[in-house]
Amino acid sequence: MDIEVVTAVIGAEVSGLELTAALDDVTIATLRDALNRHHVLFFRDQRMTPAHQLAFAERFGTVQLPLIDAPAGDVAGVTVLDQVGPKGQGTDRWHADSTFMACPPLGAILHAVQAPRVGGDTCFASMVAAYESLSPALRSFLDELEAVHSTAIVNRLMADLTGIVHREGDDTETVHPVVRVHPESGRKVLFVNGNFTTRIVGLTEGESRVLLDLLFEHVRAPEHQVRFRWEEGSVAFWDNRAVQHSAVPDYDERRVMHRVLIAGDAPVGPR
Repeated sequence: MDIEVVTAVIGAEVSGLELTAALDDVTIATLRDALNRHHVLFFRDQRMTPAHQLAFAERFGTVQLPLIDAPAGDVAGVTVLDQVGPKGQGTDRWHADSTFMACPPLGAILHAVQAPRVGGDTCFASMVAAYESLSPALRSFLDELEAVHSTAIVNRLMADLTGIVHREGDDTETVHPVVRVHPESGRKVLFVNGNFTTRIVGLTEGESRVLLDLLFEHVRAPEHQVRFRWEEGSVAFWDNRAVQHSAVPDYDERRVMHRVLIAGDAPVGPR
């Protein structure tokens, strides 16, 4: 197995490993360490069935179904994202998955079953780098804050879509720290995103909007990002605790992805 760093702050490509194989504990521990270091891991030429994908995900934690998503496929725990031209549906906005939940997912594993000939890349951004590139004064201020996460924004974006599954409990609001401490690496992570964070607790509406707009724009900085070009058989495994992602909707051919989410824990702030 070879792990090659893609950018200075995020992303590594793993080669020489077949994810359908029975991987030993040392290999899994190496991948977990790489995920903590690089936030998103990329694999090529993986001919995985949904059952293979599920088994691989279960080596890192309990698999969960998202509360708002596309329908599940034939294997429970694997959802199918089958899209053509999905502009404006929410996946093209910078976000972390399901942060409205009390315990948002630890991570996600996405497998490209069918990729368009042109377009359809996914961009990933390190929220560790986003936090660390803020001024010390702003970091200190953010360390003390909490924010409300809810489904309100995504519900509006998906109002006219058919085939979306809304499972019980998807209409709740949850309060999380604006800055969370990563439970494995111990590093501080900026933990607000444009799809689910609606306001900052304790600030006026105007103050909250200005601060969130500043942070949402900040996470878009190119120096925080890596961009992944999908091919059939490509796999991306990202740490949802430390990463935001945005799917580029610049394609008009069918794009079919299988996704598995791994259950996480409740975010804990630095204070």
